Amino acid sequence: MTSRLENITSLRQEKIQRLREKGLNPYPNKYTRTHTTAEAIEMLNTQEADETAPVEISLAGRITALRRMGKISFADLLDSTGKIQLFFKPENLNSLSEEQFKELDIGDFAGARGKMFRTRSGEATLQVSCIDILCKSIEPLPEKWHGLTDIETRYRQRYLDLISNPGSKEVFIARSKVISGIREFMDSKGFLEVETPVLHSSAGGALAKPFVTHHYSLDRQLYLRIALELPLKRLIVGGFDKVYELGRIFRNEGISTRHNPEFTMLESYEAYADYQDVMQMTEEMVSCVVKKVTGSYKVKFGDSEIDFTPPWPRLDLRQTLEEKSGIDFCKYRDADKLKSKMKQLNLQFDPNSNWAKLLDGLLGIYVEPHLTQPAFLVDYPIEMSPLAKTKPDDDTIVERFEAFAGCMEIANAFSELNDPFEQEKRFIRQARERHGDDEESAGIIDYDFLKALSFGMPPTGGLGLGIDRLVMLLTNQCSIRDVILFPQLKDRG
Repeated sequence: MTSRLENITSLRQEKIQRLREKGLNPYPNKYTRTHTTAEAIEMLNTQEADETAPVEISLAGRITALRRMGKISFADLLDSTGKIQLFFKPENLNSLSEEQFKELDIGDFAGARGKMFRTRSGEATLQVSCIDILCKSIEPLPEKWHGLTDIETRYRQRYLDLISNPGSKEVFIARSKVISGIREFMDSKGFLEVETPVLHSSAGGALAKPFVTHHYSLDRQLYLRIALELPLKRLIVGGFDKVYELGRIFRNEGISTRHNPEFTMLESYEAYADYQDVMQMTEEMVSCVVKKVTGSYKVKFGDSEIDFTPPWPRLDLRQTLEEKSGIDFCKYRDADKLKSKMKQLNLQFDPNSNWAKLLDGLLGIYVEPHLTQPAFLVDYPIEMSPLAKTKPDDDTIVERFEAFAGCMEIANAFSELNDPFEQEKRFIRQARERHGDDEESAGIIDYDFLKALSFGMPPTGGLGLGIDRLVMLLTNQCSIRDVILFPQLKDRG
């Protein structure tokens, strides 16, 4: 039995054939439009204000509604700037336009030429004198333009989501503004934008499981980068004082409403700066971008209003965790002691977790859920930060902060470690914790980076800022999939 969709597809293919038989190309190479829909409406407003005669213009876009009403017809034409009404009257159309209008369907791209006027109801409308089909749509648009609501389809067929849901398009326009705003800010501060490799010989710069690939010509294993950090710090060694990169990161880990296997990061490095300088720059940059994109320092996120007005509070990690949980991590400085304490509190944890992972879990339970308003959590134990400098008065604590808003981490920063001997020790310790024996550990240590450090890197402040989560906050989206155009999804069941 033929389905309704198959019938529609078949009928549209017949229309394509009829157009071709009449010498009309349903897929022409080009169309010259003179105005966008927004410009056409603005032109009409000017015409009415100045009482000038209408002029003929050309518009182009997708037909999203079509109302045939006997001798007259109306259609809605949508382009990237908005929607406009088209008015058709047979006596206004030439013979070629009449033939094309007969074969016109919702979903087709069309070019329309005519003069602007306003209907009795006050709607800006183009009185069409010529219509050209620019691309014949074979598949019908979803749900008769009442909006695409199926979440799975929205993610898998983002183009349908963008066609059907204007709000979705606005999210990605805002995302573009966030990225351009960050670039503008960083450039104004004298930072140089650079590009570094996606394929690395070792998976360094963060604690994350990498994607592994094989280069056949070189016959070697390579990793998709899990961070931008180490190549950028090589550039500081090479003499650049301020560098940044906006790049894709790949981590072969879980998928959730806050995690996608590939995501976008800003990383920046500034010579002769420390984490206090970076903290100030971060709150200035984020608040500046928020104001530019939304027009205010305050944004709605879920049931909360988040105020990004600087300065943001600085919260000591040890003190904040103790206030929220009663646990002073300095009194439980090995994994077994901390696990015992967590058992007393009836907390769930992976029995194979090391001390740093356990502490990170405690922060997720007791601290992060309270950080709705922007705040910096500062001064982390050394076990959690192998690339950061220790504080001058305490070699168990490093100069690191994480920025939070909306109860999620949006940024991470250090006073960067530049002692090559200490860095090698920490790399080895980190590798052994992840892989156990020395042979496997050696395979993930970036010895070329250690070599670079041995030539000398000045005191440096580094920053990593998650673009996707920042866009989530600014567009009031609770899932990272709603701010990534093409998120990774499980195979259909």
